[in-house]
Amino acid sequence: MSTKKIIEKDWSCGMETEDYEKDMELLITDAFKAVEETGEGYFVNLVTPAIHGSPEQYLVPVLINRFGSTITTKFVDQCGCGGYVLKVTKK
Repeated sequence: MSTKKIIEKDWSCGMETEDYEKDMELLITDAFKAVEETGEGYFVNLVTPAIHGSPEQYLVPVLINRFGSTITTKFVDQCGCGGYVLKVTKK
């Protein structure tokens, strides 16, 4: 039986590669994994590719559907590189 790695600090998960640009399912799966690995009381900045637009439109709804009231989300900004930053905090 393996134990799940829990990150007990604030961190960023960069998903601005071509793989994520081409595969929305991969982006969502890895966003779920990043949130699952984030310890309670900490946040993960999900940095998403510019090509998909604001994560408020496509990522926040699926995160809320999956994690419900155990998380809060906050759109931070568009990066200088063009991607977007969504802050997800575990309660």
